Amino acid sequence: MTARAWASWRPSALLLLLVPGCFTLSGPLTVAGPLGGSLSVHCEYEEKHRPLNKYWCRALWTIPCDKIVETRESAGKVRNGRVSIRDHPANLSFTVTLENLTEDDAGAYWCGVDLLWFRGFPYFFIHVEVSVFPALTTTASSPQSSMGTWGPSTKLPVHIWPSPTREDSSDPSPHPGSLLSSPHFLLLVFLKLPLLLSMLGAVLWVNRPQRSSRSRQSQPEGENQ
Repeated sequence: MTARAWASWRPSALLLLLVPGCFTLSGPLTVAGPLGGSLSVHCEYEEKHRPLNKYWCRALWTIPCDKIVETRESAGKVRNGRVSIRDHPANLSFTVTLENLTEDDAGAYWCGVDLLWFRGFPYFFIHVEVSVFPALTTTASSPQSSMGTWGPSTKLPVHIWPSPTREDSSDPSPHPGSLLSSPHFLLLVFLKLPLLLSMLGAVLWVNRPQRSSRSRQSQPEGENQ
């Protein structure tokens, strides 16, 4: 369709959009997938568009757009390189799958239904924005799955020590009962402690008379003067 033809169809297109139930197509506005992975776009249509072809194309300013992949009546799934499309008439929907995503796959796309009387008409589609994000680095042991799997589990031996019995347990902190029954403690209390106190008292007793005699001797000298 040329620019002049599109200009002539624009009023009719706007009129069709104002008619309730004239055309209904639903789907996601944005989808995202990891670099090197895959993503799927699920679009739904009406019952009256069941026999029509469904397509997926890169959003361009040219009309009609260059279709990447399109369904056919005889084939359930159609593939074009890394892009495939499958129609689900029973569910009134179709699915577009992009595999092995690259950075160039990011951008705007059209998910639409190819009407027979408006073939390539730009209003009968859904604008879908595709984004590609860096893949997460995983330490997977098997490269077969892109989801990343856990490595084989390893079992470490667990050492369980026997609980010490009352005979072979050596606790360095003495208990109050064992301290009172110790012979060293009894010898200190009943023999060494009284001896120490008696020696201290003897020293005090010896020093006390000497101080009193000195004070008595100093008193007569003071009286004679």
